[in-house]
Amino acid sequence: MALVVFRDETATGRALAEFSLPDLPERISARELVRLRVREEVARYNAAPSQHFRGLVKPTDAESELNGYRMRTARRLDWEKQADAAEAAFARNGFLLLIGDRQIEDLDTQIHLTTDPVLSFVKLVPLVGG
Repeated sequence: MALVVFRDETATGRALAEFSLPDLPERISARELVRLRVREEVARYNAAPSQHFRGLVKPTDAESELNGYRMRTARRLDWEKQADAAEAAFARNGFLLLIGDRQIEDLDTQIHLTTDPVLSFVKLVPLVGG
């Protein structure tokens, strides 16, 4: 089993935020990793909904702000809608996914987490989900 670090970065490589998930398979697709990341951040938010959401995809009816999104009302989010929006955003270059020193260009790419345990997400445009 492997530990993976999900890191948000600026286009210049400055780390903005990060969290890790343990006990992941040693080999997994980029798609599964993106969906795991979104599911985890939505689960953390849903455990204590508030006016602020920090995640890869902007929820519907939220406003962008520094380091996250301001929710108009605290509500539960649907992780699957957020994950679908993240996949769509990846397809239209809404964010870059970097593993070590290489850019992932296809979500079906298999990643060896024991070799490359840090995934960097670089947002290029605001991402909107559910």
